[in-house]
Amino acid sequence: MGSEIECYRGVVHPWLCDSMGHMTTRHYTAMFDDASYHLFAALGFTPDHLAAGIGLADVKMTTSFQAELNAGTLVIIHGSVVRVGTKSMTAHYRMSNLHTGETAAELESITAQFDLKARKAIPLLPEIRANADRLLAEAG
Repeated sequence: MGSEIECYRGVVHPWLCDSMGHMTTRHYTAMFDDASYHLFAALGFTPDHLAAGIGLADVKMTTSFQAELNAGTLVIIHGSVVRVGTKSMTAHYRMSNLHTGETAAELESITAQFDLKARKAIPLLPEIRANADRLLAEAG
């Protein structure tokens, strides 16, 4: 696994919880999605890429739920690069309870570089690839 970087901080608000008082699974996904924007920004993806018609498309996401999160809990998500391919990369995200350090959930996501006009995957941009390779290598 690559070197982890902080990608997200948030709070489990009561309106994110189900009738049992636990955060519902759809909100875990939303927090992980927000974290992915920060990971890709750290890799060099910018609004200029979007303006040029180059985007990102999540093609596979696997979530493991490990501990419940209740209203009022502060969460932090760390992300890392685990694989760099030709047109895609795989990232790992770990959501933790900020106060206890306990891992609440993990997500592995495969994301493709995407031509927004042609609607197809394209090779990773050189700067994105270089930064992803660097982050992956930092973990040794």
